[in-house]
Amino acid sequence: MPSFRPAEHVRKRADFELIYKTGTKRSGRLMTMFTRERDQGHARLGIAATRKMGAAVERNRAKRVVRELFRHHKPSAPLDIVVVPRRELLDAPFERIEAEFRALLERSQKRVHA
Repeated sequence: MPSFRPAEHVRKRADFELIYKTGTKRSGRLMTMFTRERDQGHARLGIAATRKMGAAVERNRAKRVVRELFRHHKPSAPLDIVVVPRRELLDAPFERIEAEFRALLERSQKRVHA
């Protein structure tokens, strides 16, 4: 089973802000994804689930789902990814969330390699 190692986390506020400012933004119905190419290393994931999304239980569930998607669809390119889940993600079936995550990631990677 693919893992999600500590080195694959975006944790620092400065990193999040850099990704927001210099990365590409792609929006879907269930989430917004920011991606930024890195010079080296491996893909990293950050999740920004705000209080607007709901109570802690709901935010944590959304984060678990996004981490699971990242584990299974981890890009091989050195990429920083920040996902901002929307409230609609909580009620959507996993297959729909997975399809949107993959579509946003593919659109971002096409932009990087174009």
